[in-house]
Amino acid sequence: MPTVNFIEFGGHEHRIEVPAGTSVMRAAVDNRVPGIDGDCGGECACATCHVYVDQAWLPKTGERTATEEELLGFASGTEPNSRLACQIRMTDALDGLLVRMPEGQH
Repeated sequence: MPTVNFIEFGGHEHRIEVPAGTSVMRAAVDNRVPGIDGDCGGECACATCHVYVDQAWLPKTGERTATEEELLGFASGTEPNSRLACQIRMTDALDGLLVRMPEGQH
């Protein structure tokens, strides 16, 4: 199973194994990783699963959709590597993915 590494704003790391096809948001919520709320349940209708994808992984996670881009406009502290975790689906090619959480989800 592929793994995703979540790093909380304060630095604490969570390494989670998830089945391929699972969204990064669902992996965090199901494993009680603090810092990702996922208020809309993964429907790409909020920005409470905002993460920073490590630069090395950014090309492998795909492009932002127009909806994702729009929703990130509501997130605090966005960067060029900001993504919504609900829009990244784990694959074997993403095994070891590294994402960092912002200070808060607004």
